[in-house]
Amino acid sequence: MQFRNRTEAGQLLADKLMNYAHRADVLVLALPRGGVPVGYEVAQALIAPLDVFVVRKLGVPGHEELAMGAIASGGVRVLNRSVIESLGINEETLDGVAGRERCELERRERAYRGERPMPEVQGRTVILVDDGIATGSTMKAAVEALRHLGAGRIVVAAPTAALSTVHEMRSDVDEFVAVMTPADFLGVGQWYENFSQTTDDEVRDLLARASRFPNPRP
Repeated sequence: MQFRNRTEAGQLLADKLMNYAHRADVLVLALPRGGVPVGYEVAQALIAPLDVFVVRKLGVPGHEELAMGAIASGGVRVLNRSVIESLGINEETLDGVAGRERCELERRERAYRGERPMPEVQGRTVILVDDGIATGSTMKAAVEALRHLGAGRIVVAAPTAALSTVHEMRSDVDEFVAVMTPADFLGVGQWYENFSQTTDDEVRDLLARASRFPNPRP
């Protein structure tokens, strides 16, 4: 099975989330950029607000693929103390990497959200959406950040996710929803006929269109 594109994938994912429809406590947060077209379809079907949740990995200098932590929307910083201590990374190095990534995070948030503040997540049911989940490193950081921000319930949702990652993450979230969870997962793109890159303009357009969705009533 392959999804035609992210729009179809989002519609099929929304079908599995309809028990969250018309609820005033629900907020859909999408990981940009590819998660936004999927999240748009979910938010539209559920009649829920949509926004972006930006996460930036803090890579070890010289070994950037190894994460020593992450920063996320809402001013959250989560650290992997075992990596930091085992490699003897000092605060100056950590702060330097975090500062550079914070600049990029803030740039992306301005590009996508403009001057609008991030929506309040305290006590809310947050459906965290991406177009697919391979290793889950970014999604795990996003989940931890939302816990720090006080989300009441966290639902991770993606059209496709590696079966091994689903098993790893299920204990970290309140619910994990996926259309398919293949064991032979080589990459997110293999499950899409059209996996073209989502642009910043498309993200802005989808967020603007989502802002006109009707507000759910308590």
